Amino acid sequence: MVGYAQGGWQMSKQIQQPLAQPLKLGVIGGGVNSAVGYAHYVAAQLDNKWQIVSGFFSRDPSTNRQTAEEWHIPDFAQYDSWQAYIQAEKQNLDAVVVLSPTPKHAEMVCYLIEQEIPVICEKAMTANTGDSLKIKHALDQFGGFLAITFNYSGYSMVRELKKRIQDGELGKLLQIQIEMPSDAFINQMAQGKPQDWRLADGEIPTILLDLAVHLHHLIGFVSKKTPQKVMADFHHFSKFDGIIDDAYIWGSYSDDMKASIWLSKTAYGYKNGLNIRVFGDQGSAQWYQETPDILKITNRESVEMQYNRGNALNQDSIVERFKPGHPTGFVEAFANLYSDIADNLCRYQSQPEMFEFDEQVFGWDHAHEGLMMLKKATESSKKGCWVQVD
Repeated sequence: MVGYAQGGWQMSKQIQQPLAQPLKLGVIGGGVNSAVGYAHYVAAQLDNKWQIVSGFFSRDPSTNRQTAEEWHIPDFAQYDSWQAYIQAEKQNLDAVVVLSPTPKHAEMVCYLIEQEIPVICEKAMTANTGDSLKIKHALDQFGGFLAITFNYSGYSMVRELKKRIQDGELGKLLQIQIEMPSDAFINQMAQGKPQDWRLADGEIPTILLDLAVHLHHLIGFVSKKTPQKVMADFHHFSKFDGIIDDAYIWGSYSDDMKASIWLSKTAYGYKNGLNIRVFGDQGSAQWYQETPDILKITNRESVEMQYNRGNALNQDSIVERFKPGHPTGFVEAFANLYSDIADNLCRYQSQPEMFEFDEQVFGWDHAHEGLMMLKKATESSKKGCWVQVD
């Protein structure tokens, strides 16, 4: 039995060399009617490190075949179930990406681990901590490769921010303010209604699984700090009854760093207002997702400096598909992550017993930490008090 891959924080230079041939990727879920499928389809193949060769994209046969046609899957075979698909195709796959709704992840990920197939799983890893522990049990029993896609840390200037913090430019970190508002559940121009599974809350409210996992990830990614205790206040403002659609979370992190988190699907005027501000005792920094190539740094004299891909200090973190001045975006950030996962999988295939993820890719440990933090935040909102995470 080999040891399973876990997230790590050690520094290593990002690998951008092309592979001898693309890795073969299978897909479960992500059909043409899904929210995330096409972004994964484009991003995975952008740098020619992956080729999507097969999939079980939907339980609906017509949607399944339509997706295969639109994604130009050669020799597509239709199967009655995702299990039948895996059994028939697993010998021709280097990895499988799971893009099904979050509540279905645990069953699929555990099955793939048992079949000794490397897994890439769309966030959130699971809908609850119990399912997360089932995945941990499978990893402990069978070993394997599991990477979770937290795509916003694929942005070059987020990686630049991380490096500047690590180099001490902001000094001791005091606090991070991060937010991710949208008007998805309140916009009068929205067509149709959200998927049914997004309108049902379980142990962890679904909005936290959609949005807050990203914010937990980004705080940890840029700061290397871990949550110690949380206080939360959850709200309901939309027409969809019985769910949380707006949340504040305050966190106390290791080394006495503080965090203030706001996420919402009921904020008029925002589509994806992801914004991170980092404050240290020597300066501050800000990155806003709608202007992704700009990182603002303010020094002790309150002089603001603006950096982009062209004048970033840490060029190892910058992925150039075209020259600066031609902005990168969401799909390119996702492609950076897929490129990193491919490089990590190649290392895993060569030395599975010695493998650890590099600092750009994250596995079970990091994803489970986020779920535990959000479970405790849910408890805090109900009790109205601080709750320990660890």
